[in-house]
Amino acid sequence: MTNTLKALEKDPNKDSETDAETPPPASPLLRFYRSSLGKKLITGATGLALAGFVLAHMVGNLLLFAGRDAYNAYAWAIENFGIVFYAFELALLAVVLLHAAVGVEIFWRKRQARPVGYSTYQSAGGPSYQTLSSRTMIVTGSVLAAFLVFHLRTFKFGTYYTTQLGGETVRDLAGLVIEDFHQLPYVVGYSIVLLLLGSHLRHGLWSALQSIGLLHRGIRPLAYGASGAIAGGIAIGFLLLPWAIYLGWVG
Repeated sequence: MTNTLKALEKDPNKDSETDAETPPPASPLLRFYRSSLGKKLITGATGLALAGFVLAHMVGNLLLFAGRDAYNAYAWAIENFGIVFYAFELALLAVVLLHAAVGVEIFWRKRQARPVGYSTYQSAGGPSYQTLSSRTMIVTGSVLAAFLVFHLRTFKFGTYYTTQLGGETVRDLAGLVIEDFHQLPYVVGYSIVLLLLGSHLRHGLWSALQSIGLLHRGIRPLAYGASGAIAGGIAIGFLLLPWAIYLGWVG
């Protein structure tokens, strides 16, 4: 009887200790991030946001065809947004880091699930739409991440030339762009990276739409073709300016 009473007295304490040692349940947001569905939705949404920014950036670059003043006025207007501009830059950086982190984690989990890759690949086409673009997303993404750092160092934090615009002294960003794209090695390297960007976007755009549930079976082929056309158009749009500068058509 005494032993039974001792056991009853001990059990509540033991349960309390066990409960104290049990970690609290994860928040719904953390559970969403850890789930495979959550990761797909995150990469899809962030990928589309970045694709939209890349498209806007490409259109802005083409303003240099209208002249140095037009391009410098565009850059100056963006900088004049002040705190809104810096907040946008921080938000964009957060999106880039989140997209990259989730992409690397998805790749790593796939590698752990299948540590030995297939000896040969064939583009599946059809329902899976497996292509070289889809199989090299981690490679093209890594190259683009490294290029982004170099690109920011070259232009955003590069040489600060000045010029007069409407009676104001502003940064001559057009002069810096033209100076850099007069160098053939830079133009060639830039072109290679832009081809990789096109490859990344080719798979990324339609995959993002599918991941967030905007595609059904009937329009997948159309969306796949449209994604390839948009990706190619963006890459070509970026490539027009450096080659036009190098060939002396813009200056």
